[in-house]
Amino acid sequence: MSTSQRPSRGTLPAHGPVRRFLPAAVVVIALVAAWQIYVVVSGIRPQVLPSPARVVEQGWMHRDDIAVNAWATVQVTLVGFAVSLVVAWALAILVDFSPRLRRAFVPLFVVSQTLPIIAIAPLMIIWFGFGLLPKVLVIALATFFPMTIGLIEGFAAADRDAGALLRSMGATRWQQFRYVRLPSALPRFFTALRIGVTYAVVGAVFAEYVGASAGLGIYMSVQKNSFRTDLVLAAVLVTAVVSVALYLCTFAIERVVAPWAMRPSRDRHHD
Repeated sequence: MSTSQRPSRGTLPAHGPVRRFLPAAVVVIALVAAWQIYVVVSGIRPQVLPSPARVVEQGWMHRDDIAVNAWATVQVTLVGFAVSLVVAWALAILVDFSPRLRRAFVPLFVVSQTLPIIAIAPLMIIWFGFGLLPKVLVIALATFFPMTIGLIEGFAAADRDAGALLRSMGATRWQQFRYVRLPSALPRFFTALRIGVTYAVVGAVFAEYVGASAGLGIYMSVQKNSFRTDLVLAAVLVTAVVSVALYLCTFAIERVVAPWAMRPSRDRHHD
């Protein structure tokens, strides 16, 4: 292939995203179709299993209530995830600057993930009430670990030769961190960020389910008690949409903050 026929470095063909998501879309459509057919053929009661069409119809009819509760969940998610980000960066930087802290903290980080959120969330409500704080704490506890570990491992994977070169030029420890270790950690951080942001929505919904005055979690609980399975599933669908939207936002942020991390790995290798 001539040079003029080759795609430019770091770019993907226009049909790339379509091919990437087409298999998943086909599977989802097939599952929804099978669900609809089963409900129609079996005649099962809507209180037990509503059809996808009914879920969408009832969700649209109650869109105002769902929108209000969805916005409450988004607000809690963003606040809790922001706190988690601050904690993750602070701990990861401390650990990177002090190997002793790494040996002391990393095992504690792992232990923190063994704590069952299903047991911790009710305790947070008992200790801190039904306000914002317990939900923020639940989200932070559920999400800080992957981001912290991603940053720690990213810092540790920095190019040793580049660090040695900066040291030979008299660079300070902070300058080495800024120009070598930090850029090298960003690709792993954004991978961990995508994992954490999906956990954040789940953590927020669960915290609201345990106790809240507004949010998709409490909305699901109320509708479940009213045997409105269709509205419960409508709220679940909105939760999934919120999670996917936040997940996709991480790519936009990565494109601005660390565009080099989004280039195909083969291109980075050739560089």
